[in-house]
Amino acid sequence: MENIFELKRKDMNLIILSVLPIFMILLSFLMDTPKNIIKGLLKIVTNPDVLLQDYIAIGGIGGTLLNSGLLALICLTIVYFLNAEVNNTIISSILTITGFAFMGKNILNVWPIFLGGYLYALATKTKLKDIVGIIFFATTLAPVVSMTIFGFGLPLYIGIPFGTLLGVTVGFVIVPLSKHLIHTHSGYNIYNIGFVGGLIGIALASILRAFNLDPITMYKVTSEYSNFLRILLIVFFLFLILVGYIKNGNSFKGYSNVFKYSGRLLTTFIEELGYGIAYINIGIMGFICIAYVSFVGGNFNGPVMAAILTCAGFSPSGKNPKNVLPILVGVYITTFLNSFDVASTNIVIAALFAMTLAPIAGVYGFVPGVIAGILHLCISPNLSSVHAGLHLYNNGFSGGIVAMIMAPLLEIFFKKKENII
Repeated sequence: MENIFELKRKDMNLIILSVLPIFMILLSFLMDTPKNIIKGLLKIVTNPDVLLQDYIAIGGIGGTLLNSGLLALICLTIVYFLNAEVNNTIISSILTITGFAFMGKNILNVWPIFLGGYLYALATKTKLKDIVGIIFFATTLAPVVSMTIFGFGLPLYIGIPFGTLLGVTVGFVIVPLSKHLIHTHSGYNIYNIGFVGGLIGIALASILRAFNLDPITMYKVTSEYSNFLRILLIVFFLFLILVGYIKNGNSFKGYSNVFKYSGRLLTTFIEELGYGIAYINIGIMGFICIAYVSFVGGNFNGPVMAAILTCAGFSPSGKNPKNVLPILVGVYITTFLNSFDVASTNIVIAALFAMTLAPIAGVYGFVPGVIAGILHLCISPNLSSVHAGLHLYNNGFSGGIVAMIMAPLLEIFFKKKENII
C-alpha cells in the first residue's frame, strides 16, 4: 500500500506541474492559426539563440507557447518514465525549463545535452533518475547547439555533428563539475548550475573563437503581450497557492516556518515542510516577482517569463519573502546610483535572478543582502561577453562570483543570524 501511495503522490505532482504547459498549448491555438504557429516554431528551433532573445519576438506568441508547453511536457514525461522523485530539484528544473523555453531553449537544441547526461549515467553507472534534474538545468548551454548549427553559416553536414558533439559534451561533464564547484561559493548561490554553466560557456566560447567562430550576442525583445503574460502568471501562481492550501490540510498553517531557513544550499522545503508549504511558497514568491516587475514599470516578455518562473521555481530550495527582499532593495538602490534603466528588460531580469543570493541575507541579515544585490547588478551585465551569450543563466554565473567574493569576508566581519537553519 505504501508503494502505491508513493506512486500516486508522484503522479499527482506531475499532473500539477503539467497544468501550465497544457494550458499554454491550448492557448497557443486560441491565439494564433496552426499555420502561423508551425511557422513560428520553425523560426524558433532554427534561431541561433544567444543572449538576449525573446522567442515571442522571433516566432510569435503561438509558436512560443507551443514550444514552452511541449518542452515542459517532454521533461515531465522523462521524469515519469524514470520514476524519479518529484523533489525540489525536479520542480525547480521543470519550471526553469518552462520559463527559458520563452528564450533560448527549444524542442530541438536540448536533445544533445540530454544525450550527454544519459551517456554520463551509463559511464559512471549512476541512476539517471538521480541526476535528471541537473541534466535539465544543463540546458542553460543549449544555445551552443543552436549557434553551432545555425549561427555560423556552416554547412549542415558540419554544423549538425559539431553542434551535437558540443551539446553532448556539456551534458556529460555538468554533473561532476556541479558537485565540485558548489564548494567554491559555499552554497550561497542557489543557482549553482548557473555558475558551472558560466565556466563551461567561457571554455566553449574560447574553443569556438579559436576556430574563428565568434558568436555575436543579440538583443531582441517585445512588449506586445505584456498584459497577457502577466495574467497568465497570476492565474498559475494562484493555482499553486490553492493546491498548496489543499495539500496542507486546507490551511496555511506552518507557512511561517519557511522563515527559519537561511536558504543556503542544499535547503529542501519539500522534505522539511511538505509539498503544501512548498507550493504555497512558490505561488507567493511568484507574486513577489510579478509585483516587482509591475512596480518598476517593466514589461512581461520572454526573458521576464524565464526569470519569474525560475525564481519562483527555486523557492522550494530556500527562497522566502524575507531573504529575497534585501536583494531586491540592493538592486533597486543601485539603479539610482548609475545610468541603469530600472524598467529595462536586462535590469528587470537581473533584479529577479539576483535572488539567487538570498542565502546571504538569510544567514547574515539585511545589510549583507543589500550589498549582495548591489554587487550582483554591477557584475552581471559585464559577464555575457565572456561566454559570448552561449550561457542562458548569466545571472547564476554572476551570483556565483558575488558569493565567492562575499562569503569569506562575511565569515570574518559579520555575525551569522541565530536560530537560522
